[in-house]
Amino acid sequence: MKRRVARRYAAERRFRALGLAAVLLSLAFLAFLLVTMIVRGAGGFSSTFLTASDATDPAMAGVWGALKGSMLTILVTMALAFPIGVLAAVYLEEFARRNRWNDLVEVSINNLAAVPSIIFGLLGLAVFLKVMNLPRSAPLVGGLTLALMTMPVIVIAGRNAIKAVPPSIRDAALGVGASKMQVVFHHVLPLALPGILTGTIIGMARALGETAPLLMIGMRAFIAAPPAGVTSPATVLPVQIFLWSDEVDRAFVEKTSAAIIVLLVFMLMMNGLAIYLRNKFERRW
Repeated sequence: MKRRVARRYAAERRFRALGLAAVLLSLAFLAFLLVTMIVRGAGGFSSTFLTASDATDPAMAGVWGALKGSMLTILVTMALAFPIGVLAAVYLEEFARRNRWNDLVEVSINNLAAVPSIIFGLLGLAVFLKVMNLPRSAPLVGGLTLALMTMPVIVIAGRNAIKAVPPSIRDAALGVGASKMQVVFHHVLPLALPGILTGTIIGMARALGETAPLLMIGMRAFIAAPPAGVTSPATVLPVQIFLWSDEVDRAFVEKTSAAIIVLLVFMLMMNGLAIYLRNKFERRW
């Protein structure tokens, strides 16, 4: 018995050491990336880097146009993907009947979450540009395309968060006379909101770093002026980084690293805001 207990404790210590090593390895890769980008991109920052747009002269090039394009694109994506994804999750989990049709919808949503992003770019090209004749290389089209890509992730995360709410919450609300709508929107949804926001964070982070679907809808054009609105020609930070990394002029190497730093800071700010909102609305039972 003592030998078995000793073996279990030894296995637990090995597992903890392995987990700690995995965390340290991940942090080491992240630190290496940050240090490399800071060293390479320190010379790319200038007085106009954060206020200027793209230019053929690397000394005059900046990221404001691409940064504003990313903001507008993410706003369109969030405005469409979040409410539609949450409502779809609520309907599928709380109101939809269990039949073959709904089972097919659930399987389709799970499959869409695993579809490569380039497929959504082709879909956006075919539907939003060819059929609907929306303006090419606009944050509106980019946001619509990324919303299609992000929505399945939000639906899946929302359904899991709603499913995690204890059934006793529903039973207690129904027991005091609450309607089905009141149970869902006054009790279940507020308790599931932190989990839903977690899925939204993952989806938005993926959308912010995507390049392939935006290249398919033409957001790789040279844009010398910041976009005036969601229908103006624009580009985004990942595409701008891709374009600068393909330049022959070696001076753009520093600009590329500096733009990567700006993208990382932008993503950290977005994730930090989402985590703050998640913790603010979190409720315990």
